[in-house]
Amino acid sequence: MSTPESSNNQDNSTHFGFKTVDKTAKASMVADVFHSVAKQYDIMNDLMSFGVHRLWKRFTIDASGVRPGNKVLDLAGGTGDLTAKFSKLVGKDGKVILADINSSMLNVGRDKLRDKGLVQNIEYVQANAESLPFDDNTFDIITIAFGLRNVTDKDKALSSMYRVLKPGGRLLVLEFSKPEHELLNKAYDFYSFNILPKMGELVAKDGDSYQYLAESIRMHPDQETLKAMMENAGFEQTSYHNLTGGVVALHKGYKF
Repeated sequence: MSTPESSNNQDNSTHFGFKTVDKTAKASMVADVFHSVAKQYDIMNDLMSFGVHRLWKRFTIDASGVRPGNKVLDLAGGTGDLTAKFSKLVGKDGKVILADINSSMLNVGRDKLRDKGLVQNIEYVQANAESLPFDDNTFDIITIAFGLRNVTDKDKALSSMYRVLKPGGRLLVLEFSKPEHELLNKAYDFYSFNILPKMGELVAKDGDSYQYLAESIRMHPDQETLKAMMENAGFEQTSYHNLTGGVVALHKGYKF
């Protein structure tokens, strides 16, 4: 089963939104996007999703099966919404690592969590999902929320996540996906390409980054394709649950 990027695996090109760019350039281009929007990221998330992103993230936490004492990797964790909840649930004997490739996002997340008094069991690591700087079999749970679509080599990233999960560990991928119904798909397209960039320009003073956001969602693998990619990386008992009519999907897989 092919992915939107697999046709380019034979050469050095990949997608940055709808543009074709050199693979070596994509990471820095994505970095520029998130350096630009980091300070307004939380506000824009609330505006863009009408606050529903909080319910999507709560569903992810509930589906994770997290327990006290677990070690959790919140990958591409940005401003730390999942980390904050996991920190309370794993307790003093557990640990949560907030990892992000983007230093601006990581700094905003660290400041936000420290302002909430969450300091005891959280660590911060700047890391590339394709080559995670952790030992094999380290984590009970890995989450990546709205980050996988920005990774240059998604297959490599999924393999890296598989490596650092403990046997019995779980990966949860929360990501924009393919709406289930055509009418919803058309409404979503109109919103994404006509409203979202204008909102980004107005609030974050950066319409281009939110144009990229809309394009990157369309280039991301659909539900079944991502499920197959997870299985190719070694994950078992893979499944997905559509949220908000498939606008977002939560994929889950286990390492045995």
